Amino acid sequence: MGNGYAVVDVETTGISPGHHHRVIEVAVVHVDGSGRRTDEWCTLVNPRRDLGPQHVHGISAAEVRRAPDFAGIAGELAARLSGRVLVAHNLSFDLRFLQAEYARLGHELHVGAGLCTMELAGRYLGASSRSLAASCEAADVPMGTAHSALHDARACAGLLVRCLHRIGHVEPARLAVPRTGNTYAVQRARAHGAEQHFLAKLVELLPRATTLSGDEYLDVLDRALLDRHLSQDEQEELLSVARALDLGMAEVMELHRGYLSALADVAWEDGRLTADEEADLRLVASLLGVDATEALRSEPVRLSPGDLVVFTGEMREPRDVWESRASSAGLTVKGGVTKRTALVIAADPDSLSGKADKARRYGIPIVSEESFAGMLSELMAGVR
Repeated sequence: MGNGYAVVDVETTGISPGHHHRVIEVAVVHVDGSGRRTDEWCTLVNPRRDLGPQHVHGISAAEVRRAPDFAGIAGELAARLSGRVLVAHNLSFDLRFLQAEYARLGHELHVGAGLCTMELAGRYLGASSRSLAASCEAADVPMGTAHSALHDARACAGLLVRCLHRIGHVEPARLAVPRTGNTYAVQRARAHGAEQHFLAKLVELLPRATTLSGDEYLDVLDRALLDRHLSQDEQEELLSVARALDLGMAEVMELHRGYLSALADVAWEDGRLTADEEADLRLVASLLGVDATEALRSEPVRLSPGDLVVFTGEMREPRDVWESRASSAGLTVKGGVTKRTALVIAADPDSLSGKADKARRYGIPIVSEESFAGMLSELMAGVR
């Protein structure tokens, strides 16, 4: 089969390139005519916009910010696709996005027929469902981590190999794009879904705790964080203490935010935050599963009735739910950022969206929905 096959998978900001959705991760796995995997390549891609459903693909703006844009990887990607049969699970989806990205650069991607493992798995492997996971289960192909471009491309390559003996001649892709001189790839810090935060094991709906219970939990947390590391044993101990004290998820997260805030107060006592202090606050925030944004500010953000707030990105909870909560607290929700905006709430505080960029230019705070929930509680308490 000529140069063999290029098995590709893309992660995107949404489902429609026609609605300005973009590629944010792309992987290519090479398979030769005998079914041997000969090479693989993967990179994050900076879309220069918000990242869409981050809870699905697990890619953060902080990771994407240091990645090349599509123009920076177009030549390398073209070299890996051209002259090979293009393969993907739901080929039309991946192909539409790749063609749209190349079209923005003035290039045309000619694919020939290509091969779709979603169709192949249903026809030859007895897959009862169209999903990649179901197809892999039917063919006994290792799946890896879903919604990671490299893991999905590897799984798709495994399906292809199971069907190779049934595949006839297919025209390879043709694409000539000059390589850029400084092509580089940036991978995720870790695979999406590979590791849950330890608090994910805590039951969310438990009775409210007393202040004393909170102090007891924080005392254990103090000792666990002395070395700025939470071992598996320490995580299990914290979970055990939380359960014993009847602390629910919301209460534990509030304790964690307060813990980080207290650390930040100490760090800011001299009126400045050193690089080491900032790194320590970010590390502790990561260990505790909370947003570091507020801790890194010299002045805490306080909302007042009538303040203008703007939302950006795809939240874990529906946007209209957050807007309703904001309105109920006396805030005014706007669709765009102006110099009068008091706060921008982002699905990811490192968001690359136009609203977030404008907020940074104006010096307007950008916070996560978790931080905003705490601010709403403070505002509502003050109003009462």
